[in-house]
Amino acid sequence: MNVTVDNIRKMYGDVEALRGISFDLESGELYCVLGPSGSGKTTLLRIIAMLEKCDSGMVLYDGCPPDDLIRDRIVMVLQKPVVFKDTVFENVAYGLKIRRTPREEIDDRVSSALELVGMHGFEERWAPSLSAGEQQRVAFARAIVLDPSLLLLDEFTANLDPAHVKVLENSVLAYLKKEDSTILFATHDLNQVKRMRPRIIFIKEGRVVEISDPEEFLTSAKTEEGRRFVEGEL
Repeated sequence: MNVTVDNIRKMYGDVEALRGISFDLESGELYCVLGPSGSGKTTLLRIIAMLEKCDSGMVLYDGCPPDDLIRDRIVMVLQKPVVFKDTVFENVAYGLKIRRTPREEIDDRVSSALELVGMHGFEERWAPSLSAGEQQRVAFARAIVLDPSLLLLDEFTANLDPAHVKVLENSVLAYLKKEDSTILFATHDLNQVKRMRPRIIFIKEGRVVEISDPEEFLTSAKTEEGRRFVEGEL
């Protein structure tokens, strides 16, 4: 899915969370909204996911304004893992059942999604009993099983141990190769950027500061704010 974010502004009371943000996402590519805590990353992702409305500006999806058909092609994974009080299988299959997918297809797609996140054999485990890292892997599997055209990930490895971080990052990269899906994730973690190598949209205080390839940003950021962020001063 191609996405155009055009001059998005968002207010919370007297606070301007997003200040005229614009950029484009190309289908099949990996992008990162990078920036310090409080820079507006989560708000931006929630607007693109149609979970919140902007006060002005617009988001276009393959050149079209948002509607219910487009909404069905977008999935967002939140920072804190969310699982239902049910088995791992039922958690991952939930969206497919809502869409009245045939049972045999559900079985195949859930199996493939769990295989991708390294949880084959966990189908009958009680999801709430899993560790936070395992629950986030379930949440990611529940997202990708729907084959979204646009996958949004909000600080999806925050506060997880290194082993689960590695699995989830590798799962994102594997899914990107497997499916023609556009992926946009938010992070403040430069090490994650170094490992995953996304195209970077660097924001600060609700504004886009610069957009660049990872190597360029990490070694020779074009702006003073970018250089200070890379050097750990922001």
